[in-house]
Amino acid sequence: MRKINVVSKRYLWLGIAGFFVTLSLVFIFTRGFNFGVEFIGGSEILVRAEGNMIEQDLRQALIEISNDFANVRVTRVRSAGDPAGIVKFSVTVPKTFGVDEKQKIVDELEKKLMVKGFKAEVVSFNETGGTAAEEIRRLTWRAILITLVAILAYITLRFNFVFGVGAIAALVHDVLVTLGFFSMFRYEINVPAVAALLTLIGYSLNNTIVVYDRVRENMKKFKGKDIPTLIDESINQVFTRTLNTSLTTFIVVFVLLLFAGNTIKPFAFGLSVGVIVGTYSSLFVAVPLVLRWIRYR
Repeated sequence: MRKINVVSKRYLWLGIAGFFVTLSLVFIFTRGFNFGVEFIGGSEILVRAEGNMIEQDLRQALIEISNDFANVRVTRVRSAGDPAGIVKFSVTVPKTFGVDEKQKIVDELEKKLMVKGFKAEVVSFNETGGTAAEEIRRLTWRAILITLVAILAYITLRFNFVFGVGAIAALVHDVLVTLGFFSMFRYEINVPAVAALLTLIGYSLNNTIVVYDRVRENMKKFKGKDIPTLIDESINQVFTRTLNTSLTTFIVVFVLLLFAGNTIKPFAFGLSVGVIVGTYSSLFVAVPLVLRWIRYR
């Protein structure tokens, strides 16, 4: 296999990473995010129906009731205990309704579905208020922050502080670029999407530690050897292993993205982008970023 020159072309690799981070920030600040009900508050309606009703039938009936349902998300809910011929759908909309409004929506929805030939009933009509949504947002950012601090402490103890800074920088790159793709393609950021981001952090860190560990081993084994050459050799030694691991993971999550339901798509999308971005940062960002300090030490 042809040797990859990481150190000599580090400004190219870091430039590519910087370009995608900048592009992501542009999309984040200009287009924002498509937050789910969990983050902005709203309502969830659970509908149970008999027959061959599909998501489009339910969505069309809701739009006929009110324009508030123009951006409604309809997801089929599957459970092992459902009898034959029974389908369930979860409807989420970023708006809350009063008691009278809710009853009116329930009555009209059941009538419209009856006209379309479906016997349906609204099982529940729940709300996620602004207070709950604010708590979810706060806990989400707290979880990410605690994760990054814990990672810095672990890398510092396992290797040294310089490697920890490099790992954190690579992870920030991964999260920002992945969020940029969420903004670019308008995928909904909900709890599964947050789970994908946290999974990405762990996955990318695992690859980074593999690279760091090989660099550390070679620094002990070949004392006095030119540091740039040693780093290039270390990265090339783990390149095939890292690429194969990432490729098999990507295939699984990409197939999940193509064929999974709408509920799981944000998770699959986040990991599909994150596996590529995380692999790149582990090989071409984490070590070259701290090369000067490694050489100094």
